Amino acid sequence: MTVSVHHHYWQGEFIDDEEAGRRLAELPAAVEAALAEGLETETVLAACDALGAALRDPDHPVRARLAAHLPEGEDPAVLAELGVLLGRRELTRKLRRELGGATPGRLNRADPRETVYEAWAPVGLVTHVAPGNAVTVAPLSIVEGLLAGNVNVLKTSGDDTLLTQHLMAELATQDAGGALAARIVVLRFPSSRQEWLRLMCAPADAVAVWGGQAAVEGVAAHVPAGCRLVEWGHRISFAYLTADAWSDAGTLDALAEDVCLYEQEACSSPQVVYLDTEDEDEVFAFAERFAAVLATRPPAAAGAPAGEPDPAEAAELTTTELMARLEEHLGLTRVFAAPDGSWRVMADTRSPLTASPLHRSVWVKPLPRKRLIATLRPMRRYLQTAGIAGSATDIAELSRTALASGVTRVTPVGAMQASYAGEPHDGVYALQRYSRRVAVQADPAAFATTACLDDLVRPVLLPPPAGPLLGKEDVQEPARRLTRADAELYFRSGGSTGAPALSVFSYDDYDTQMHAAARGLLAAGYDPAADRTANLFYCGSMYGSFISFFSVLERLGGVQLPLSAGPDHRATAQALIDHGADTLFGMPSYLWQLLHAEADALRAYGGLRKVFYGGEHFTEEQQRTLRDTFGIEVVRSITYGSTDLGPLGYQCAESSGGVHHLHADLHTMEILELAEDRPVVPGETGRLVFTTHARRGQQLGRYVIGDLGREVPGRCPCGRYAPRFELRGRTGDVMRVATYFLNLRRFLVLAEEQGGHRGELQVRLDCADVRERLTVRVERTVATDPEQLREVFLAGYPELRSAVDERLLELVVEAVDGASLDRSATSGKLLGVVDARR
Repeated sequence: MTVSVHHHYWQGEFIDDEEAGRRLAELPAAVEAALAEGLETETVLAACDALGAALRDPDHPVRARLAAHLPEGEDPAVLAELGVLLGRRELTRKLRRELGGATPGRLNRADPRETVYEAWAPVGLVTHVAPGNAVTVAPLSIVEGLLAGNVNVLKTSGDDTLLTQHLMAELATQDAGGALAARIVVLRFPSSRQEWLRLMCAPADAVAVWGGQAAVEGVAAHVPAGCRLVEWGHRISFAYLTADAWSDAGTLDALAEDVCLYEQEACSSPQVVYLDTEDEDEVFAFAERFAAVLATRPPAAAGAPAGEPDPAEAAELTTTELMARLEEHLGLTRVFAAPDGSWRVMADTRSPLTASPLHRSVWVKPLPRKRLIATLRPMRRYLQTAGIAGSATDIAELSRTALASGVTRVTPVGAMQASYAGEPHDGVYALQRYSRRVAVQADPAAFATTACLDDLVRPVLLPPPAGPLLGKEDVQEPARRLTRADAELYFRSGGSTGAPALSVFSYDDYDTQMHAAARGLLAAGYDPAADRTANLFYCGSMYGSFISFFSVLERLGGVQLPLSAGPDHRATAQALIDHGADTLFGMPSYLWQLLHAEADALRAYGGLRKVFYGGEHFTEEQQRTLRDTFGIEVVRSITYGSTDLGPLGYQCAESSGGVHHLHADLHTMEILELAEDRPVVPGETGRLVFTTHARRGQQLGRYVIGDLGREVPGRCPCGRYAPRFELRGRTGDVMRVATYFLNLRRFLVLAEEQGGHRGELQVRLDCADVRERLTVRVERTVATDPEQLREVFLAGYPELRSAVDERLLELVVEAVDGASLDRSATSGKLLGVVDARR
């Protein structure tokens, strides 16, 4: 009986040869079906990060399962190294470097002042032909294809283990939605099976080949016209030393490290050492000194893949050394070699580049810098790394010369194999080779407030939130322990609901959030091509509003007057008039004070058209005053957010009051009951809980922000799929007073709708002699009648009336100047509830 071996992984399942052959014949249809379903970049990042964490944990069962598939003699530590490369930090950095952002596939405005949308789109199907000598290359090649959004079919050699297949299976299990599995196929077969290779390449949009010239040529024969052939072939690298450098013993030690690491198997390993000289005696002397350094190096680790040359490699080593020894009699060469053949240094008086047989075999040649380009340029298609040692001036000059000769990469000697996330490979960015730059031009009138076309196409599907609920302290303490790379920007909250809290960001995370806030501002009706904006948020004491909206306007390219909120209202108003400001950014309480303090001058100016506010809310009556008294046409929230999480929601032209769209490409949102940690009935008010997915340094999952809200059902008339919610106050607005729970929002609604109050309102709680006192402090206006407002509150709020009737509570309403209301010292935000009982 024949036993079928399932050594192919196809879109989520392991299959045998017969099934793989059948599916290969139907590959074009499978690719089309997979591409029809969207793939969020965050899905790839979250899955890779989860798998990377498992690989870095020596006790994790996933790592144990994969270790069983490592090639014989391979150090299991390679899995931990792979885990680092799969981490969110590394992959996000790679995305930013290569494709310009963490969500490169979204059709955002290329210039916020124009309705032209650009994105990086997948090429479609990428066929990968992996090498057999590097266990991490195959899985990382697929990850690159996934980051670009492609379907990926990869061939491993017939002699390879099933490590890549099982790695990809583990990766796919991290995505419950199945989008990753649908984009991964890994086949194992020998190159002699040409029909399978043809079927892999025929429908491909890009073919990536890892290997030498013969391997590339063998695959290229199957690449159809118009398909990209991405060659990751063998390359030659060299070291270049100036006279000062080669005289330094430290340089020789560093060079020996480059030679011995990976036994010269890496493309970035030096095969030739060039000296900046024409003196043959200096070449021979250096070769002898360097040979002495190599002799002190420990032998290759037993069992290492490159530790022992195979018969063909051994024959090449012997032939190369013998030929060099023969040429010693002509005065052309001199050979220094280990008695056991474990290393050899071959000095050669001729400059042209000569490939090394590897295994610690190094050529040493003279090459004065004036002849560097002429000597190396004929080999430009094969050059990769130049390790240069010399003075700072020498390195700068020689780097330029080496790059002109065809080198794609320059490093210090001793770091030729070192790399960084997002580094170009062989002179190109891999993700760009697997992507297309696409553009959509849209009608400016119809798309004036559309920042991202994808918002009108389908909802963003991010990994569902998981884990325990987090409060402010759960977030604050880990933030204090962040590494330097993740703690680059510090903000403090305004302290309007408690002691100011510290929030920490990396600059990358901050940039992502400012771009999101900018897109939200476009949706709200801001026009960066026409509006002239005064930034009137508070600044200083590490408070983030002014700085953040300075950054937002910078990214939008809008005209900005960075005035900030200040006590001299006359000077501020004059600046608005002098510089033609028509749009105001700021806190409602500050803008309200400014407009009323300088009402005559600003009404006479008549140029104000838009107000975008944040941190607080304008009531309907206040907005009516802005329109009727000051002629302001647009009054909208500038953003809804928090210092910890950044922008959470934005308003569109169809939004009013506290209704916002969720920044669904950054966060997921839950609405939980007030008393229990379970979802509310749809449409009911509950606690807003956010999970942010776009933070590199902090895990901010299921964060209870302290605000109340309800879901707004249905798709918004604006056409966006992003979920909508309505803010309904803060949990701190619910006051336990005289055995009753009273809500600040009820006082605001009653004062506005029943009492006709258009100013600010604040509640103060005190302990009187025999009972508690609740004082409603309202901003004094011409129409303010405290006694009338008191009756409105008692008539419209039954619980309040009961507390007063039962003589448990003393209710006082007083009219005061707006400037005397209690505000946050940091942000200037009005304190809705001032509890002085403690």
